[in-house]
Amino acid sequence: KLDLDEATRARVELNPLRLFDDKREAVVKMMAGAPLLIDYLTPQSAAHFEKVKKYLDKLSIRYAINPRMVRGLDYYTGTAFEFVHELLGAQSGLGGGGRYDGLMESLGGQNLSGIGFGLGIDRTLLACEAEGIDLTSQSRPDLYVIPLGEEAKDFSIKFIDDLRKNGAIVDCAYGDRALKGAMKGADKSGAKFAIVIGDSEISSGIGELKNMETGVTSSVTLSAINAKSFN
Repeated sequence: KLDLDEATRARVELNPLRLFDDKREAVVKMMAGAPLLIDYLTPQSAAHFEKVKKYLDKLSIRYAINPRMVRGLDYYTGTAFEFVHELLGAQSGLGGGGRYDGLMESLGGQNLSGIGFGLGIDRTLLACEAEGIDLTSQSRPDLYVIPLGEEAKDFSIKFIDDLRKNGAIVDCAYGDRALKGAMKGADKSGAKFAIVIGDSEISSGIGELKNMETGVTSSVTLSAINAKSFN
């Protein structure tokens, strides 16, 4: 029998997973043989987790899967995560968060899914400094990307990442917004240009780049777009 204090027993009653986060030796030893949630995912949850990993791979973001990680809030219902930065040494943790379904509805809002995270300001600033990132720039986006369909989303992940690495400021229409709503988002973002990417654009490699100030569109080769394209 584990010697748990009253507060810990109360937490376990609400969420037994909290035992994974307990640092006491007796509890750690007992939990070492406990079943792992990752081995019991529903087909829907497993498919979602595979998609998360696929996007991370597309962006060449290194990650390690920790099946015993527990975040401090009980409303997470999907993937939970933590950020680390190797240049910060022992203080490598920047923050973390996760996905939650039902939280907004429980607070009286719409039944919408969400994702949230928290970052340590000091550590984030140190990480930016270590990478030479200038946080004083307040430039508006150079480009607003509007992907239509799942294939376009997959393509846009790498397309946007390459442009950002090239020095461009790029925003995107996330979710499954209709074209009209996405174009309103492009206008609201203050982006200089917008581009719609669908199946035909991917197959032809050519898209229509719209100047958001003049309304003029021009045909461009997607692979040729870079930071200089928006000057």
